Amino acid sequence: MAAFFDPEKAFDQACTENLRKNASNAALKILAFYVMVVICNLFHHLLRPWSQPRITSDLVIGLTVGNIGPIKKWIVSIPEALDSIVRFGMICYMFVLGLEMDPYILFQWPTRAAKVAYAGMLSTFILASTITPFFHFFKVPSIVRVLSLSTALSGTASPVLTRLITSQKIGKSDIGQLVIAAGMHSDFVSTLLISVGYVAFQDVSESNGSRIKQAIIQSVALFVQSVLTAIVSPFFLNWVNNENPEGKPLKGSHLVLSVAFMVLVCGCSTLSGYSPILSAFMAGIFMPREGRVSKWALGKINYFLTSIFYPIFFFWMGYEADFRTFEPGQLMTWARLGILLLIVSAGKVAGIIISGAILGFNWPESVMIGLLLTVKGHFHIFLAVVAKQTDKTLPSTSIGMILVIFFTVVHAPSVVANIIKRARKRSPTHRMALQWLDPSSELRMLLCLRGPQDVSSIINFMEISRGTADPGIMVYVTDMIELTDQIAATLVHGEMDNITVTDKAVTEMRDQITSAVQSFVEDNGDGITLRRMLALSPLSVMPRDICNLAEDLLISLIILPFHKCQRADGTFDAGHPGFRFVNRKKKISGSYVSLNIAVIFIGGKDDREALAYAGRVAWHAGVKLTVIRFLVQTNEDMSTRRASNYRYNAAEQEQEMKLDDEFFANFYEKHVAGGPVAYSEKHLANSAETFSTLKSLEGQYSLIIVGRGGRVNSVLTVGMNDLEQCPELGPIGDVLSGSDFSISTSILIIQQPNLRGELDGLDEDFSIM
Repeated sequence: MAAFFDPEKAFDQACTENLRKNASNAALKILAFYVMVVICNLFHHLLRPWSQPRITSDLVIGLTVGNIGPIKKWIVSIPEALDSIVRFGMICYMFVLGLEMDPYILFQWPTRAAKVAYAGMLSTFILASTITPFFHFFKVPSIVRVLSLSTALSGTASPVLTRLITSQKIGKSDIGQLVIAAGMHSDFVSTLLISVGYVAFQDVSESNGSRIKQAIIQSVALFVQSVLTAIVSPFFLNWVNNENPEGKPLKGSHLVLSVAFMVLVCGCSTLSGYSPILSAFMAGIFMPREGRVSKWALGKINYFLTSIFYPIFFFWMGYEADFRTFEPGQLMTWARLGILLLIVSAGKVAGIIISGAILGFNWPESVMIGLLLTVKGHFHIFLAVVAKQTDKTLPSTSIGMILVIFFTVVHAPSVVANIIKRARKRSPTHRMALQWLDPSSELRMLLCLRGPQDVSSIINFMEISRGTADPGIMVYVTDMIELTDQIAATLVHGEMDNITVTDKAVTEMRDQITSAVQSFVEDNGDGITLRRMLALSPLSVMPRDICNLAEDLLISLIILPFHKCQRADGTFDAGHPGFRFVNRKKKISGSYVSLNIAVIFIGGKDDREALAYAGRVAWHAGVKLTVIRFLVQTNEDMSTRRASNYRYNAAEQEQEMKLDDEFFANFYEKHVAGGPVAYSEKHLANSAETFSTLKSLEGQYSLIIVGRGGRVNSVLTVGMNDLEQCPELGPIGDVLSGSDFSISTSILIIQQPNLRGELDGLDEDFSIM
């Protein structure tokens, strides 16, 4: 018998088969997770043109994938595990949410944002608690459930709203800051009311005596946890922070102690039966937000939430929101959905219109603030699903709540777009260009250089640009340093995000540049205010960093050195490709300037900018400036030939020509007719004559100033870019900077900043309130 049946062998085969089956199931679930992540990311990318936040695509994908028949059958085997993962993730989410809140605002005099938030919450709460009892949202009507629903509807998902406002570039505006602050107030107060209300109004089937006893026990536990967190956590976390100064890795033992402490304070009140999710929020609001440990916890938990938890959460939401139970044929299903959407929108808008009228807001802005504060998020989705799981609401009601949350989010980008549109009509566009700069105001320049070889150019440029002592110029001499691994290893991080470079070669170079420039300013710098700056970043992002620096400093003119260096024989070397990339993004200068200067004016915004700068240079006593205007021959034969060969927008051409003529007439009257500037005209027929005229200027001037481009199909430059060696210089600048041009002439190419920026020419800190 033993020859036919071996119990040990059969047991080993069964164990092997079970292990293989479990490993296969685990691999399949991991694969499903990654597929969910890829689908969410792909759909979010598809929705980017409509500026939709991440939660929109996650909601759509979660509801779609979670309701696919085969997937629902497959997931039946792990509903408890999936539910446990979601609840753990929500504990982390609520802890981070509480950590970002400030509980002490409740004891301060309400700010304008707080008044707006409280007005919107109060009106929504009153409207919800008045209407919802008539629509039977719950299987068993209860005042506790009505109050819970009303409180949830009156809240705002501040993480979703803040991310939406900042991604749409209005976070620095007055209305953006107000919305973010009001959203934080609304989210904090509503979640706090739900957390406290969980103790006072538990919906359990017990006698009144048992319910009161349980509430007292939980209240004491929650109070002890809050006091323990508020008193002990600052001392403990400050000790850990002091033991782990900035610049050194956090010690593993201290990290373990910190995590254990956070788990301890989050779990104190759960021993009394209090909700672990709400307990994490209550612990988070009393923990200090500053310090390395808190920032480390925020970073790690947020990474876990975005990369792992959210795909699982929305899949769980879609699985629980079974569309087969939605009952679309029932009129009451759509009535509940519509009334929820009406309460959320009308309640917020009505309250904020009233508060806005008291605070002096325009009613359109009040409406838009109210619509933005209707945004709901992950916690509200979780509450809707849990209400269905605990059999408090009908499945169709729970799904309707999720759909309402979707609608509160999906409309928000259009509201932001409308805010930007109104702001652009009402707020003046901040134009950081010389053309619109008041001549009596200070000129602020950002002079960038790569090393000591550019110092002479910088000094000469400051000399001719300074104009009169009053108002003078503010010069920010900025070293462009490529951030390499070697330099990164020498960085020392100070307070307030300050960084010090300790690399010996870099410090010596900067000291040499500072000494030379400072000596010039002390000896000859009447009217020049000097500041030293540093642009330290990889070359791929340096253009953006220079732009941000210029915007922060309100710079009107950025000057960059050419990426090539001129040899003794007049030819150029190959240059630095990285700095050429930087130059393609910014204004560009030559390597030497003198006093015999010419400016070429053909037409367009860049040429107007070049002429505006030349007007500043003209006031220098040692500068002899000549304006050379290239004009198109106007005989009938040439006009007919141009019309047949070149296409252009007649209206746009006429508008640009009008701007050119007006600007040039003002310049002529101020600097030529009544000033020391010489004037010359060149009547040309085509780009070939332009090329030959440029060549004829060889050796006549020490510096030639030209606009990079921006011309509207000028026949004088058409075709010149076919053989360009450096397209970033523009057609005229490329010809003049060629190695076959005079070695004694420097070129300054001017480009006017593009008004169509992040907000189409509108400052991010615009004000319309």
